[in-house]
Amino acid sequence: MSHPIIQDLESRYTAKRYDPSKRVSPENINILMQAMRLSASSINSQPWKFIVIESDAAKQRFHDTFANKHQFNQPHAKEASHIILFAHKPDYTKDDYRKVVDVEVSSGHLPAERYDSMLNGGFTFAESNTDAAGFNGNWTKAQTYLALGNTLHVLARLGIDSTSMEGVDPELISEIFAQELDGFVCELALAIGYHKDGADYNHGLPKARLAMDDIFTVL
Repeated sequence: MSHPIIQDLESRYTAKRYDPSKRVSPENINILMQAMRLSASSINSQPWKFIVIESDAAKQRFHDTFANKHQFNQPHAKEASHIILFAHKPDYTKDDYRKVVDVEVSSGHLPAERYDSMLNGGFTFAESNTDAAGFNGNWTKAQTYLALGNTLHVLARLGIDSTSMEGVDPELISEIFAQELDGFVCELALAIGYHKDGADYNHGLPKARLAMDDIFTVL
């Protein structure tokens, strides 16, 4: 199929080795950050924080988070052009959502007279996923995957390779990036850059996906 969307997704794959000499341009990083900001989330909650790692010093800090486990992902810390930490708020509150509703009104998206109904009605979705201790991290973490999906497609459109990494150490990341996270939790990271020719065994292989009939039911 020749549609550009399908071409993007056919070309996208999980890079296994990166060329450290190749950098993503500042212009493309800016496009990517703007696109991530526009990602969808339940009730427009945006319970996330994205930490973009590009300096050698920050890469070393991320490299250090693999001291205890998941060392198979450790080379990406220094070889990839950038690393993005996808962090979520584990205790998203009504005051957090209030900031969103404030922007809904100030942007002109929401009429001011609907402020209270949006705040109270919308937040019921968060409340339904919050336990007695105020934890709703399973729900907020799920929102980061919506942002990840959007990010992966944007990267494919820009011709930038990527590697999603659930194989990270949230405890060490929380310790080493405590100041930047400020109470948010990172259980997912994304390496981006350009694959290393001849070393990335996953590059250029055909897609392996189940047949359309196996996954779709059209009623």
